[in-house]
Amino acid sequence: MNPTSTSGPSRHDAALGERVDALATLPLEPRKLELARESAELVLSLTDDLPLAVGTLLHAARNEADDPPVPAAVRSLLGAEAVRLAASLARLGDFNLDSQWSQGRPLARDQTEVLRKMLLAVVGDPRLVLARLALQLVRARHARKENAGTRRRIALEIQELYAPLANRLGMWSLKWELEDLAFRELHAEDYQRIASALNEKRRDRERYINEVVATLTSALSAAGITASVVGRPKHIYSIYRKMQRKGLAFEQVFDVRAVRIIAGSVADCYAALGVVHNLWPFLPSEFDDYIATPKDNAYRSIHTAVLGPDGRALEVQIRTQEMQDQAELGVAAHWRYKEGGGDRHYDVKIQQVRELLHGAPGEGDELARLSAGLFDDRVYAMTPKGEVVDLPRGGTPLDFAFHVHSDLGERCRGAKVNGRIAPLNQPVASGDVVEIITGKEAAPSRDWLSSGSGYLASSRSKAKLRAYFRRVDEAQGSAAPQAAAPPPSRAEEPPRAIRKARASTVAKTSGGKKSPVQIEGVGDLPITLARCCAPVRPEPIRGYLTLGRGVTIHRADCTGLSRMVRQKPQRLLQVDWSTSDAARVAARVSIEAFDRRGLLRDISDVIAEEHLSIEGVTSNTDPRDRIARFEVRLTVHDAGELSRLQRKLARIPNVFAVKRLR
Repeated sequence: MNPTSTSGPSRHDAALGERVDALATLPLEPRKLELARESAELVLSLTDDLPLAVGTLLHAARNEADDPPVPAAVRSLLGAEAVRLAASLARLGDFNLDSQWSQGRPLARDQTEVLRKMLLAVVGDPRLVLARLALQLVRARHARKENAGTRRRIALEIQELYAPLANRLGMWSLKWELEDLAFRELHAEDYQRIASALNEKRRDRERYINEVVATLTSALSAAGITASVVGRPKHIYSIYRKMQRKGLAFEQVFDVRAVRIIAGSVADCYAALGVVHNLWPFLPSEFDDYIATPKDNAYRSIHTAVLGPDGRALEVQIRTQEMQDQAELGVAAHWRYKEGGGDRHYDVKIQQVRELLHGAPGEGDELARLSAGLFDDRVYAMTPKGEVVDLPRGGTPLDFAFHVHSDLGERCRGAKVNGRIAPLNQPVASGDVVEIITGKEAAPSRDWLSSGSGYLASSRSKAKLRAYFRRVDEAQGSAAPQAAAPPPSRAEEPPRAIRKARASTVAKTSGGKKSPVQIEGVGDLPITLARCCAPVRPEPIRGYLTLGRGVTIHRADCTGLSRMVRQKPQRLLQVDWSTSDAARVAARVSIEAFDRRGLLRDISDVIAEEHLSIEGVTSNTDPRDRIARFEVRLTVHDAGELSRLQRKLARIPNVFAVKRLR
């Protein structure tokens, strides 16, 4: 099957070749690069838009997850716009049928959703729709090299998703070839029967069409009408559909013989129609004027059928060159017809894409059922894998998390938007890539439900969070929670829980608390817990005699201890933890979190609830990424107590990392 093309060689062919050669220097799969080149050439033939073609090339040639980065010199040659378009295509991802879908069963709701979201995600740049369809068309052209299962799946995707999408967008040149490719795979016998019939009649049909073209050209010229006449290619699937719809045999399909008149103006179109009807009698039931009354997708043309030479049925289409390009390219035709420096046509095409989502009542494909007004109140953000999440206007990263899954929202600790740390209450925009940072366990904050906090814009998210707290309250047998007190400022003095814990620690120390370690065969010596490994009961420990400072207690597997023992093994002492429950040891914990008001208060409250003593707290916040880092020094009885504290600290909203410092 010949590639779809409406404009012949492009003035950018040589430039595209240079970009292909540049990519060929990278370690890419040759066959993949060749298919990428074909996709780019198809895009270029349809739009003459070099950045879009190069962006399609780059996207199709590389696997972002596996291939090495593109060198700066190659990126510079490709151009910033092409690189941006390739990234946009990558964010679109793929939209395919569910693995369990079978032909004949209505499309699942989620597949309709994917189609809608794909359209909405690219509405700001309709060129990406064309690129996506071109990529799928090239994939289908080469599907014969795949196994039978893969070929059938590609054909089903075309039949149910891609061809209807091309039809709704008015990209008929792509639609027709996609339909023929899918028809060839899914209905091989019918395809071959019609294809054979067309081939058997080819010479007779070509001779007949040549005579008609010569007659029309002469008659139009005699009437002073500037126009060209060409034979119109027939598409096998369209013939099949007409045969099925009207119950006709192949010989009864009149528009197997067809010509197209490309006139210089709309006035010339109607003048040409008069010439045609003067030459041959027309069939009133087969006349349509889509210039006076365009189709919903802006298609314009005059269709008429006549009894041509020898009394044979003949279809004639009449349109201007702009209408022809619109018919072939749909939304992509704008780039051929920019008027002056204005952008009026671009706005028209954008509006056209939007109107496609409304659908006409009674249409069969799923896209026709999409509701109106979706652009005004919805936001479409994406996961790092390219999946699209539908949010209400004003939706936040926290809404995003709850919409993906309730568990993700409950374990949410922070978020990145387009690769940068962002507050959980920052509204996201369509096209944003949102990555949710989670803890191991659910620990949502009741503050998220506060109407003035801005954390949740979606009633669906709020309902999920309320349901979570109802379950917690029922499990604990508690009453409805009281409203939280306003958080103290970071600039204020440490919360009372920390001050109280510090005072308690000082009192115990001044009173002389019992040593947490027993030293075998040695009297009561002062001990120091080593900062290099920070041992905690019940971890195995060893002592090392340090001149002038008593005994330093290390973990048995401490590398620092091993190094010192190799030099002076006589200083190694056997030690063990004291059996006294009152004996505690110092520990240090590092906490990283996305900064917010009340964070230090929440940390101190958790430590106080565990009845642990805080020796001190240091903190700093990086203004660039809004990450707060704390080091908490405290005393614990054993490693189990410390691990339990770490788990509870990790549940605090906005906290994403808690670790014990050695």
